[in-house]
Amino acid sequence: MSPHVLILGGTAEARELAAALAPHAGVRVTTSLAGRVTRPGALPGEVRVGGFGGATGLAGWLRERQVDALVDATHPFAETITANAARAAAETGVPAVVLRRPGWRPGPGDRWHPVGSLAAAADLLPRFGPRVLLTTGRLGLSAFAHLTDRHFVVRSVEPPEPPLPPHTEVLLARGPFTVADETALLRENLIDVLVTKDSGGAATAAKLTAARESGLPVVVVRRPPLPDGVTAVPDVAGVLERLGLGPA
Repeated sequence: MSPHVLILGGTAEARELAAALAPHAGVRVTTSLAGRVTRPGALPGEVRVGGFGGATGLAGWLRERQVDALVDATHPFAETITANAARAAAETGVPAVVLRRPGWRPGPGDRWHPVGSLAAAADLLPRFGPRVLLTTGRLGLSAFAHLTDRHFVVRSVEPPEPPLPPHTEVLLARGPFTVADETALLRENLIDVLVTKDSGGAATAAKLTAARESGLPVVVVRRPPLPDGVTAVPDVAGVLERLGLGPA
């Protein structure tokens, strides 16, 4: 039978991996999407949408569909999915690898304030000016809902889930963004502080350069740690090597 690779997707890296695997003769690729984005782009291979029912459900799916390798290419902050994938792989004996783009690193001139959670980011905001650019995604904004004296500009791909802070403007946009675009956004909205997650990658990194050049502080939410015993590779080439596959 053809080897079956399951990709837990939703990221640009997952899409890149599916495209890299598709030309390999005899390799069957399934990409699983959580269904949080309403219009995902076309993907090579098979696509499934929706959850598995936790680690137990995923383990059952791996067995039923005779999966030979599992690649967790979810967002760096998809902590629950990553934990479930690690448990399911251990339970079934299916070889697994985590694909994670490298995180961002501060450079000269950056005014970063690393924190461990969205709640910790909210706790820091009274130290800065009242106008906040919030680019942490559409989930978890309830952590900021109690800040009635801040004005939030929230940018996300999909409409954010309530509750939201009382003084909120929502900008729906998808990267990549240029430094010029981000600088204009900061200036036009009179932003005092940027709040972001350490998502890594180039598609949304321009805001960090714009903040540095504008002299603005940045509150950066650190990534959650990987499960014990789980390591990550930084790129598609590393995954192909782990799978024993070269360029097609």
